[in-house]
Formats: sequence, C-alpha cells, structure tokens
Amino acid sequence: ASNILALASTEQKNDALIAAAAAVRSARDEILTANYKDMEIAKGRGLTGAMLDRLLLDEGRIEAIAKSIEDIVTFKNPIGDILETVDRPNGLKISRVRVPLGVIGVIFESRPNVTADAGVLCLKSGNASILRCGSESAHSSRAIHACLTEGIKSAGLPEASIQLIPTQDRAAVSALLGLSAYVDIIVPRGGKGLIERVQNDSCVPVMAHLDGICHIYIDGDAELKKAVDITLNAKMRRTGICGSAETLLIDQKIIDSHLLPVLSKLRENGCEIRGDKKVIEIFAGAIEASEEDWSTEYLDAIISVRIVDGVTGAINHIAQYGSQHTDSIITENAIAAEKFLNEVDSAIVIHNASTQYADGGEFGMGAEIGISTGKMHARGPVGLEQLTSYKYQVRGNGQTRP
Repeated sequence: ASNILALASTEQKNDALIAAAAAVRSARDEILTANYKDMEIAKGRGLTGAMLDRLLLDEGRIEAIAKSIEDIVTFKNPIGDILETVDRPNGLKISRVRVPLGVIGVIFESRPNVTADAGVLCLKSGNASILRCGSESAHSSRAIHACLTEGIKSAGLPEASIQLIPTQDRAAVSALLGLSAYVDIIVPRGGKGLIERVQNDSCVPVMAHLDGICHIYIDGDAELKKAVDITLNAKMRRTGICGSAETLLIDQKIIDSHLLPVLSKLRENGCEIRGDKKVIEIFAGAIEASEEDWSTEYLDAIISVRIVDGVTGAINHIAQYGSQHTDSIITENAIAAEKFLNEVDSAIVIHNASTQYADGGEFGMGAEIGISTGKMHARGPVGLEQLTSYKYQVRGNGQTRP
C-alpha cells in the first residue's frame, strides 16, 4: 500500500478524504453507539474525569472529526515538492525532493479522534499507516476506521492504506515495535508509561513527547487581566490534553497584585492549588507542593504554583523540571519576552497566549498526528510536511568522477 500511496495523485487522495468525511457524517449514530460502549467500560474502570473527556464523542465532536478530514483536503500535497535545486559546475543538476516516510505506526490511547487525524494525515502525505488504539477507545476507533476504509476504497486506493490492528492484546504492540524491516517510524500518543515503553522497546525510530509538563510564567510586567484569563484557559479549558498548563510560575515582584486574583479564579473553577511555602502563606486554599509535583503531568484540574525571581528564575525552573513541550510567558515587557522565547529550550514557546494553542490545527497545519519534543527530524506539531522526508535526484549527461 505504501508504494501505491507514494505515487498516488493529489486528486485521488483528496477523493478518498472527501468520501471518508461523508462516511463519518453518515455513520454518526453508529459512532455514538460505539462510543457509548467505550464510555461505559471506561467508567467501570474508574477513569478520571479528564480521561473520560478525552474519550467522549458527541455530535459536535463527530462533526469536528469530519470537518478536520475535509480541512486536510484543502492543504497542498507536499509530495514531489522541490525543496532545493543546485546546478554544479560539472553540469550535474541536483534536486532535493520531498517524499513520504513510508509506513508509519501510530500507537495511541483514549482519544478516538486520533484514528481519523493520524490516518488522514498519513494518507495525504503519501504514507501507509498501522494504527493501534487503546482498549478504552476500541469500539469508537473501529467505527471511525470503517469510515476511513470506505473512503479509501471508493477512491480506488488499497484498503490496507490505513490499517487498524484488530486486537487489544499487548503483544501486538511488541510485534509492531519489532517490524523494523517494514515500518519506518513509530508515533506514540498517550501517557508516560506507554511512551516510555515504546521508546525503550522499539527497534523502529520513534517520534514522540514523553511528558507535557507545560508552564505559564507570569512576569513582573504582566497585565493582570491577561494573567488571569490566559492562566485559567491554559489550565482549565481542557485539563486532559498535553498542552494543558501543569505549573504556574509567578514573579516575586507581583505577589501582592497578581497572586490572589489568579489563584482565586482557578479555585473558583474547580482547580486544586499545590504551592510552595510562600504561596501557602498567602493563599489559604493551597496545599503544600512536593518535589515530585514540579515534574508531574497531572492531566487533571490540579496545578503546582511557585514564586520565582524574575524571568531568569522562571527559565531556570523550566530547564530543571520541564519536558521541552510548551511554555508561555505573560508580560508587557518586550525584553523579558524575547529572553524567554530565546532561552527556553522547548518545542513551543509562547508570549501572551495560552499553552492550549499547542496544536497543529491552531498552527494552520490542519490536524496533527502528535507533538514531538525531540530534536531529530521534526519538533513541535507533526503535520503533513513533518510526515515526509526527502531524496536527492541527480541528473547528468555522461559525467564521470575524476
């Protein structure tokens, strides 16, 4: 399938995606029924509210899945783009041309929309994909995958272009991770345990992020309303996604003016506050943070709060405890903002906006297959272009090397 997809036309791939989006809308009731089964099983297993939110599908979210598939249709097909051309003095003409990666294995947990996001991004970028969903989303993922398969077949592409591993047996993951002769890259999306296992056991190159320990730093020159609004959104919009802020850092200069309004708003919206000793002294509702809290990805309505000595203190804290995912500074001081943006070594650094913008769709990429915090191949949101490599095409006229 990957060989055929690598040569498939833009029109043929787009036809498959348009048909798949239509199939998702037509199968709305079937998808909702499948998701209800998953939700009931998940509740019985005692999943947290945040994890249940990641699993839940409703009519709005199903429409969003269909719309995200259609959005990918509007994006330029990256395959075949000439990235660079060089004419050598000896007459050789060298072109660097974008090509697919080949076969991509995607291992994910509770978010069933990843079935569509991963499958269609791989397809549009000319890659075959092997998807392995978590047991929590098995029924929902199968229902969505059936729609993708319907679209693929209607466009005359191989049914195996997007495969969904049919078993939830953990041995299937081990088997996939050993297929270095057939699979070109593995992309895991899920909790720390899953990603650690994949990174430790895979014989195939891995593109992933281990933790999403995202920080909001409120600088001494932060506007109060922005500080309150951005922090609340960064933490509470959706607590179970990797771009949710887990630690709040506040400049010691503005403790008196900013600390209580920001923490009070978080608390009003159901967020648990875990603070250092200074925070506990000022904010009665806080409990003492442990050393472990500073490096914990809660994925829940919990935030750790520390007072720091200016932007340098914030940068030092992030360097020690962060996961190189997404970190944001709130300030009206351009010099402090530039220092933060330049010195924080994360895949995404933000000024005066929520960490929840860490998303390929918000970056104009359409859907994303995940966010990479590594420094090899791709970093940040992984969209169409990040799912490609390149090769050199060299055209000569009889040249031999002296």
